[in-house]
Amino acid sequence: MGGRDAETPMQAQYRQLRAQCGEALLMFRLGDFYELFGEDAERAAPVLDVVLTSREVSPGGRIPMCGVPHHAVHGYVSRLLARGLSVALADQVEDPSQARGLVRREIIRLFTPGTVAEPDLLDPLGESLLVAVASGALAMADASTGTIRVAALSAEDADQEAAQELSRLRPSEIVAPAGAVPEPARAYAVERGIPLRERPAEDFLAGALGRRWPGVPEDPALAGLVAYLEHVLRGEITAWRAPEVYRPSAFMGLDPTAQRNLELVERLGGEIGPGTLLGALDRTVTAMGRRLVRFWLLHPLQDLAEIGRRQDAIAELGSHPLFRQGLRDALRGVQDLERLAARTASQRVGPRELAALGASLGRLPEVLGSLGGCQAALLREQVAAADPLQEASALLARALAPDPPGAVRDGGVFAAGYDAELDDLRRAGAEGRQWLLELEQRERQRTGIRSLRVGFNRVFGYYLEVSASNRDAVPADYQRRQTLSGAERFVTPELKELEGRILGAQERALRREQALFAEFRQHMAAHGPALQRTAGAIACLDALGALAETASRWGWVRPALTTTRELVIRGGRHPVLEQTLGAGRFVPNDAALSGREHFVLITGPNMAGKSTYMRQVALITILAHMGSFVPAEQARVGVVDRIFTRVGASDDLAGGRSTFMVEMTEVAALLRGATRRSLLLLDEVGRGTGTLDGLAIAWAVMEEITRLGARTLFATHYHELTPVAGELAGAVNAHVAVREEPDRVVFLHRLLPGATDRSYGVAVAALAGVPAPVIRRARDLLAVLQTKGVTTAELAPTTDQSRASVARAAARAELIHRLASLDPLRMTPLQALDLLAVLQAEASTMDGED
Repeated sequence: MGGRDAETPMQAQYRQLRAQCGEALLMFRLGDFYELFGEDAERAAPVLDVVLTSREVSPGGRIPMCGVPHHAVHGYVSRLLARGLSVALADQVEDPSQARGLVRREIIRLFTPGTVAEPDLLDPLGESLLVAVASGALAMADASTGTIRVAALSAEDADQEAAQELSRLRPSEIVAPAGAVPEPARAYAVERGIPLRERPAEDFLAGALGRRWPGVPEDPALAGLVAYLEHVLRGEITAWRAPEVYRPSAFMGLDPTAQRNLELVERLGGEIGPGTLLGALDRTVTAMGRRLVRFWLLHPLQDLAEIGRRQDAIAELGSHPLFRQGLRDALRGVQDLERLAARTASQRVGPRELAALGASLGRLPEVLGSLGGCQAALLREQVAAADPLQEASALLARALAPDPPGAVRDGGVFAAGYDAELDDLRRAGAEGRQWLLELEQRERQRTGIRSLRVGFNRVFGYYLEVSASNRDAVPADYQRRQTLSGAERFVTPELKELEGRILGAQERALRREQALFAEFRQHMAAHGPALQRTAGAIACLDALGALAETASRWGWVRPALTTTRELVIRGGRHPVLEQTLGAGRFVPNDAALSGREHFVLITGPNMAGKSTYMRQVALITILAHMGSFVPAEQARVGVVDRIFTRVGASDDLAGGRSTFMVEMTEVAALLRGATRRSLLLLDEVGRGTGTLDGLAIAWAVMEEITRLGARTLFATHYHELTPVAGELAGAVNAHVAVREEPDRVVFLHRLLPGATDRSYGVAVAALAGVPAPVIRRARDLLAVLQTKGVTTAELAPTTDQSRASVARAAARAELIHRLASLDPLRMTPLQALDLLAVLQAEASTMDGED
């Protein structure tokens, strides 16, 4: 911003602050705007959709610049964060009227995508998480709730578990040691397009963690996480809760591929919400309840006792509709207590947020009262953990104005009667306004100017405004203060005296209110830990109520979970498609996997429902492990340690991988990571390459999985595999039924025992609207291909002679077939000579024609 020799004091101030920002963009407060300069402006302007201008900083020298209004800055910051950029806000930290020379400015906030805590920058239902990854270690933070979790990764599968946790957590930002970034962190950042910050290696030295949180493990990722949080939040994590340590192995393994293919929280196209399992499952009424349901869904339990506790709570709520509805109705008035509690504990909460906190606490007696007499242990525990904080609730109701402002600087935070001194100052201000009205009336009478009015602005204070047409009627004691195009503004000695009295009272009232608010906020911060415990309990009650509501609405049942390897589902339904189609329209299907029959080879036509069936079984398994009821008539589920999927077709252009390469990578991960307790879904393995290569790969994979013994659903169009299934131990055939009609094929969407030898691909093409000539040609070619001995090379002609060529190829194939089927030992010499003459005549008609 100009050379140092010629720079102004403000330019020097800007340069010093810019040096503190690193890679963050600096938004520098100038009057009513935040300005960006130089490269910062060039990067920000297109993102913010503002005009890029320039400013002269030296004779002949200009610098790019752009700006945004200070009152709307958070909206612009959110756009920059969404692009993975960080932003530093430099604001005035002293009153310009009191400043001697240049107003002092400081960086008051550093925003990064993974450390957002401000309500107007957050998705109420989503999360902006920060994850730190070091060698063999991973930790995450949610700045909006003051939560830190540490994943105790297993030494032998650290990278695999790190990749899995990153996919579950979906962070907005990752930090890792400079020069030693673990591959899962780098791969995830590239795939999702999120910032990866390489921080100094010394930040990841864990020696000081025990002094901050006794009993917390000395974890390098946690150390790096805390160091970055303190850098960004300027040490404001003292009020955060102690880190929670968890083992990823305590949850069902769901790698990124499984999460994506099963569309648990995000559609294959990237959309969040409808069309996902979370969208079908979630009927929460609070934001924190929805976040908890999402966490449960992505972290299915392995502990049968804990699963049973959730099921008991859902069963009790589900069997008492009035009981459940009372809870859900009471919860509707509860705001996001998790985030309000965190901001209260860190003393960053504003007046309007405190009002929301008070309203939420006021609802808690009704919420807890709705659960009076509940029997389920998990429900009773949440009721006991939730503290309605009646004293704090009463204080908030008494202290705050009915509609407080968003910021204390705007005044009007406290209700009348809360503080006597504040009431006196407000009365003085109110009397001053009455004095102004009386002055305005007197001056109108004295001057005869009926349009005269008293006004105020921050620059000139109070004034008397007279229209230009009445300028000649202005008394001599009026002192001109400002001239406008159609009016003039004046002051009088009496008005200046009133201004001093009014502004003095208002200023003193605002100072008193600010002091009271600082004291009040500090008092409320003491309730932070209790608020955070209460928020967790209320979120759990909301999540349980939502799962019970979904189960009741759609007729879901309680599954039985066992330690065996069975997976038996009667009348299972796809939880997402059933809700999309409407009740009663989805065709249910059974599943029966066990230690004895653990591999099902599924054949059948395209569009018949093979992929839907496989996903349905996996989704029911996940729901059972998260403690939910499931869409079925009955279900018995042996504990599944991991789910692997190889379904769908996609390439990886950014990574330079073809569809087949992606498919084989997924198969490799499946074969390496699966155990006898895993559930595997494989759809059309080998289809991305040549037929013989694909068949060979599918066959070999099938043999390896049956040897392993994992519960498996394996869909294929390679009908050559169906006899193989009959020979492999633990493997059985199944097919999706169709009904053939004269002019079409009807898909019945029912899975039946046994194999089928047809895929009905041409029929599906006709259903899809492929032009009739193409369908006819395809049927001709299919007839030839199904005749023994014909090669695809013989079907190559596509000219007008192609139909004749196909006919000749079919005749040749028939001739070869007849020759191959002869048994000369059963023929007399005469019969052999007669047949030879016939075959020779037929062959002569083909000679030389192709």
